[in-house]
Amino acid sequence: MTTLQIRPAVAYVANADSRDISVLKLDRDKGTVQVMQTLDVGGTVMPMAFSPDKRFLYAALRSEPYSVATFSIDPRTGALARIGTAALPDSMANIMTDRTGRWLFAASYGGNKISVSPIGADGVAGTATSVIPTGKNAHAAVIDAANRNLLVTNLGSNQVLQYRFDPATGRLTPNEPPAFATRAGAGPRHIVLHPDGKHAYLLHELDASLDVLAWDAQRGTLSLIKTVSTLPAGFRDKPWAADLHLTPDGRYLYTSERNSHTLAMWAVDAASGDVRLIGHQPTEKQPRGFQIDSTGTWLLAVGQASHGLTAYRIDPATGKLTAQAQLPVGKNPNWVEIVDLQ
Repeated sequence: MTTLQIRPAVAYVANADSRDISVLKLDRDKGTVQVMQTLDVGGTVMPMAFSPDKRFLYAALRSEPYSVATFSIDPRTGALARIGTAALPDSMANIMTDRTGRWLFAASYGGNKISVSPIGADGVAGTATSVIPTGKNAHAAVIDAANRNLLVTNLGSNQVLQYRFDPATGRLTPNEPPAFATRAGAGPRHIVLHPDGKHAYLLHELDASLDVLAWDAQRGTLSLIKTVSTLPAGFRDKPWAADLHLTPDGRYLYTSERNSHTLAMWAVDAASGDVRLIGHQPTEKQPRGFQIDSTGTWLLAVGQASHGLTAYRIDPATGKLTAQAQLPVGKNPNWVEIVDLQ
């Protein structure tokens, strides 16, 4: 009998305080993780994003001079090579390409703005050509599957801005309505769109709540269905939620909370988009960033205060997490991306 071999994957971890990116091999058969490369980037590296074809990795440096670095990815080993650097208009908390890979969006928390930068045919991100003021504390920019609508969370203004996007020119224009308003003091931080094209999930930093949203893909607008807490029972400290991700099939959702040092696990109803709490998984100390691989089998979480990473296997029947491997990475790890190797 022939055993099916799962392709290996490589994870990239941005380490802000050691100013480097850890390149890690994830063996999805054995459940092991090992360091392959540690790449000095010369600045406070935080948000990262892939090109749509996964040939390039973009990383924003949040120390001056503010910039975005472009790295080529070796398709056989996953090793990174820096091939370009371009200015960004501010310290950016989040970056993402559009679906064509021709444009890079960036959101500035301290600068209260978003920017759009062109990406050349060689994959290198250029200097921003459009800078748009937002409400207070723009935190994340997310493009929809149709590449027509951009959502931008504004943590300090308690709203999600809704833009129309023209991929031919890179132009953003306010949608109608121009924003989805959230609760005062909630602090919308990160948002994900469900692959069903009908639902979205919005995580709030300041009260650690999760909004289940209806997504009108045609109009590019959000509306509230329900709100739940992501905090463990009995938690009495100050909430400080960070990140959220769906499995690729949309069956499970995970959220991180930094002061309880936990990952909340959620089952997603296929028909309604509603969520049901599975439980809370203790994890690395102060888990700001985590990521799920393309098979929906592995979740890698990093702790800003533990300077470590834990690899969890996702049970496909229950969505529960089981720790399989742990290793130290750089100082203040905060962002994780995962790519499949050829």
